[in-house]
Amino acid sequence: MSDPPKFEVIDRRKMKAEEERESQRTDAKPASPAPPPASAQPAPGPRLVVNEPRHEAPAQEPAPPAAEQQLSDQMPPPPTAEESHKQKAAYDASAQRLEDLVRAQNPAAGAQPAMAFEHLVQQLYVTAMLQMGAGMQEGQQPRIDILGARATVDLLGILAEKTRGNLSQAEDRMLQSALFEARMAFLELTSMMSVPNVPPPAPKGKG
Repeated sequence: MSDPPKFEVIDRRKMKAEEERESQRTDAKPASPAPPPASAQPAPGPRLVVNEPRHEAPAQEPAPPAAEQQLSDQMPPPPTAEESHKQKAAYDASAQRLEDLVRAQNPAAGAQPAMAFEHLVQQLYVTAMLQMGAGMQEGQQPRIDILGARATVDLLGILAEKTRGNLSQAEDRMLQSALFEARMAFLELTSMMSVPNVPPPAPKGKG
């Protein structure tokens, strides 16, 4: 750290008297050039420093939520590409043997269609509607699983959120329609539900 600037107190009255006596002795001499102004000389002490542009660090990716990080820590390490390839081949072979057995017992049955995205959406939609009492025969008391229906509708919503921008126009339209219809059925069902009246507690007898 540099030493603080030193200041010297000068008596201007004494300087003025000396200047008058000097001027009387040197009237015939040419005036000497005036000293440069003090502002032209660098003054001691702190100086103004212009800040140089700072190079900002690149923005870091936001940390995953605590629940997601905890779930990731509890999961085992993912399989390698070779392990996944071998397992997929074994799964396809086992599924083909199962289909051969089914067709052997029922020769009229054709080959099962390959699963596609639309089958996933339809399965979630049908499950949600059945949980809300749809598909019951006339006169039969519907069995409603409203909490299970809410979970299934939420799964449709998660599917729509996670696949946004990765679906074809037809797939996206089908998913949005299924989600809209399932949510509408849930709203209609819950609007008819009411909390049963809880009887007030019995008054305590006077002791």
